[in-house]
Amino acid sequence: MARTFWILGCVFGFTGVAAGAFGAHALRATVPPDLLAVFETGARYQMYHALALLAVALAAARQPETRPLRAAGWLFAAGIVVFSGSLYALALSGVRVLGAVTPIGGACFLAGWIALALGARVPRTSA
Repeated sequence: MARTFWILGCVFGFTGVAAGAFGAHALRATVPPDLLAVFETGARYQMYHALALLAVALAAARQPETRPLRAAGWLFAAGIVVFSGSLYALALSGVRVLGAVTPIGGACFLAGWIALALGARVPRTSA
């Protein structure tokens, strides 16, 4: 499980940087500013949650596999695909109805953070 989420985090991080560069350079002249901002939001949230996937992978590598950690990883991955993907599609197509699915991805992100909190056991240090 740790390896899977590490690889997903790296892939989503790589593609998030690529999307950000694409938005900043290739789209700036062709996409209206309001839709460019939508695209940039998708890239930003993709990067945040790529890092969250790396946190899941690190937590999973340090402790026995837990259902909440596994859920957190898959929720973050689904959130990236649905949230960021819908924003990319909206920005590139201009079809505003695509934004209707974006909250589903946001709900995945929120549930992922809750699952990560439930699943990651922080070791206690003696003072």
